[in-house]
Amino acid sequence: MSTKMNDEDWAHTLAVFRACLPRRGRKAKDDRRFLEALHFFTVENVRWRALPERFGAWNSVWKRFDRLSKAGVFEAFFDALASMSSSAHLIQMFDSTIVRAHVSAAGAKGGKRAKRSDAHAAASPRKSTRNRTPPGILSPST
Repeated sequence: MSTKMNDEDWAHTLAVFRACLPRRGRKAKDDRRFLEALHFFTVENVRWRALPERFGAWNSVWKRFDRLSKAGVFEAFFDALASMSSSAHLIQMFDSTIVRAHVSAAGAKGGKRAKRSDAHAAASPRKSTRNRTPPGILSPST
């Protein structure tokens, strides 16, 4: 994996990661492989199912990621790493909560077209009538 981290960096990172893990539950076998799988997932921009077999079953990686995300492990992990860094204050992160997109980027349709409620539509007269023969024309059957 091309993380450009040596074994000393990995040892430090894994120590911080393990300190952020919940105390309850079964301990994982290989935290480094899990973190490398997350790195591959984000850098290569692939779907979970496209994770190579060397990281284990994709569903196991996803379940662990989902469980740890909901438990707040990654926020604690990144906060701990940032507090140990002398240059963390120089880095800014951009995400969708602070970047405003144009309304058309969300797929919204333009214009104000209010939908009528079912009760309002039932109480109002019909907008169209059935096709009637004009009053001066008789049908051939009469």
